[in-house]
Amino acid sequence: MPRFAANLSMLYPELDFLDRFQAAARDGFQAVEYLFPYAYEPAQLAARLQANGLQQVLFNAPPGNWDGGERGLACLPGREEEFREGIAKALVYAKALACPRIHVMAGLVPAGIERASVRPTYVANLRWAAAQAAAQGVDVLIEPINTRDIPGFFLNRQDHAHELIDEIAAANVKVQMDLYHCQVVEGDIAMKIRQYLPTGRVGHFQIAGVPEVVLDGPEIAAFQGAERFWRLQPTRIVYRPAALPLQWADEAQGASPNSLMTGDWAEMAARLKVQELARQWRPF
Repeated sequence: MPRFAANLSMLYPELDFLDRFQAAARDGFQAVEYLFPYAYEPAQLAARLQANGLQQVLFNAPPGNWDGGERGLACLPGREEEFREGIAKALVYAKALACPRIHVMAGLVPAGIERASVRPTYVANLRWAAAQAAAQGVDVLIEPINTRDIPGFFLNRQDHAHELIDEIAAANVKVQMDLYHCQVVEGDIAMKIRQYLPTGRVGHFQIAGVPEVVLDGPEIAAFQGAERFWRLQPTRIVYRPAALPLQWADEAQGASPNSLMTGDWAEMAARLKVQELARQWRPF
């Protein structure tokens, strides 16, 4: 059964980060992930997890100068010492948070350098990281990311990721399979899932949604007073083997009174049906 975790870097943006743990637990999540924990002491985060009955299932190793545009250090020649310091720091947090996996971002291929020339650096760094993580019972994840969103990223395709896993040859190195990135680069998602998920090398499976804001049309009018509505089409899902099943719970008077003024989806559909019947010829 799929098990889900809330990504606290993406969800509940209206709340301070440390308050998002409680929000996730209130919404039925029993596991969480986020990009980076390093702005907080491990004890602070561990306390939030424990207080809300949550499990930490993933976070990223330090990516280098994120604000300066860096997206990982693993493929960068000459940055090996900084890479190792980052992995050591990530494992300190993983131990404190009882987190079973960390994502190691590949990084951007330096300008003017061929991708193939940095592959040995990447493989050597991942082998070292895998050995350090294995001693702590932690998996290291690698994620193919599309170059439309992150131009120059070293790792882009599922087959490339699995080739690298063969070369790295460490049992605790697995693929973080993100369907959004997979669709942008390769397409044919269903076949990619069938091909790679059964291998046992996919340690992390991601799905999210692409939101659409509808500002005009018959559906807006049928909601009687609504100015817009959101439509979500799932394209990215998060699969966490170590997380627990997601359960939703309704709260008393949980819906906004303002949202109820426009009616619900069933009432909207009924109004559209009436409008359609009004345009049809009917026998007397």
